[in-house]
Amino acid sequence: MSGRSSRVRRLVRVWDELRGRSGQRVVDLIRGQIAVVRTGAALACSTASGTIGRSDARARMAEIEHEGDAARAALVRALWRILATPIDREDLFRLSRSIDDVLDHLRDFVREADLFGPADLGFAVEPLQAVLDGLDDLEEALLRILRDPGSVTMAVLATRKSRTRVRQLAQARLTELFTGPLRMDTLRERELLSRLDAVGRRLGESADALADAMLKRSH
Repeated sequence: MSGRSSRVRRLVRVWDELRGRSGQRVVDLIRGQIAVVRTGAALACSTASGTIGRSDARARMAEIEHEGDAARAALVRALWRILATPIDREDLFRLSRSIDDVLDHLRDFVREADLFGPADLGFAVEPLQAVLDGLDDLEEALLRILRDPGSVTMAVLATRKSRTRVRQLAQARLTELFTGPLRMDTLRERELLSRLDAVGRRLGESADALADAMLKRSH
């Protein structure tokens, strides 16, 4: 009887795969990972605007990092059990890792802002808002994998634009800094601007990972 039950479960599993439920599950798991990163970006933005204290933000970010690790682990576990995925597993791992890297650099920004950040972090608000916009656009592109796969490559362009926006804002602020007197806060701000640029780079890599996966799938 147990053998028969096992075969029935396998047949149900295959049927679910054929009906596309596994694809939706994978998409939902990656969306969950993006949601955690978005929470981290929102926290960093609140830190920059002074809405939350830096030490409190650092403690909260540690919790968010654990949530991100759990979300990534859930995806990895699911990929061992799922028969069919909407894009190659290798590309899913790359996408998940790139999203996780965004969170790692956001964590470092909050930590460094607490350790040696300048008195005013207002310069970081706009770049971090661009990161939030890029994450929203990345999620929208992800949703199109199942409902309109042909439009995913174009959809990720919005995330790439957000990445470019982060870089442009960081460079503009650096230009302002270097035209003024060299102070200790100048050096501190430069380090944090470099960290924000790293956040943007990892966001761009996430977009590239999804676009490359869809290009591979189309061949």
